[in-house]
Amino acid sequence: MFEIEPLTERCRGLMPTAAHICIGVSPFNGYFTGPRLLRLAEWALRRFPHVHFFVPDTAAAYTLEALGYPPERARHKAQRQGRYVHNKICTALRELGVRDPDDLVLGMERLQRTPHYTNLLGEAHRRFRRDDGFRAACLDACHWVLDQRMPPGTGPTEEQLRHAVRYFLAELPLFADAGGIAGHSPSFFVYHHRVAFLERFFGRELEWWPADGQGFLVVRDRTMDGAGARRPAGAAVTGEAPGGDH
Repeated sequence: MFEIEPLTERCRGLMPTAAHICIGVSPFNGYFTGPRLLRLAEWALRRFPHVHFFVPDTAAAYTLEALGYPPERARHKAQRQGRYVHNKICTALRELGVRDPDDLVLGMERLQRTPHYTNLLGEAHRRFRRDDGFRAACLDACHWVLDQRMPPGTGPTEEQLRHAVRYFLAELPLFADAGGIAGHSPSFFVYHHRVAFLERFFGRELEWWPADGQGFLVVRDRTMDGAGARRPAGAAVTGEAPGGDH
């Protein structure tokens, strides 16, 4: 059903003892269809004792603002899409017999009430302000996404990148220690693409790296059908812009 690839050898070493998985589900990404979410949930619940889905719902407004949406419109659109994605995940979990599916979904409001998340978020912002190499890597992770949405022959401005990077920084605590945030370790964060920043992050090439018990799995649906299937690496992890409302 799925091709499963640990991002690094260090990640591979966590596989026998992993107790938790956190599946990243990007707003506005057509890859995450209802049937695919059902298959992901079924696989995760069968393989791991503890499962969460991460939806960076309201944080998606940062990318929309970078693309020119007025802040109020960006927030409304992000919240609306976040509810839509949240409901799709819960529908899949209910179909699999999960009694309280909302408990397994980590949205931004819930995370912002979680001290370990907020501490890691503060660390991500401190690193971004003070570490030139880390800042450059984060901005580069956002550059490609905005490039795909700019008029031909143009690229994102520094101001646009500064807007968009707030989305990426909001995700970073989950990459750094999803298990610590959820209270279960060792843990894997899961996405369906390799991302250059995360290869460096999990490869310990930057000045900040994940917790010892945190890994990353690239989990690809072998069917690879759906609107998001052929998107190049990194498109949605860093806040891909929408194709339409739901």
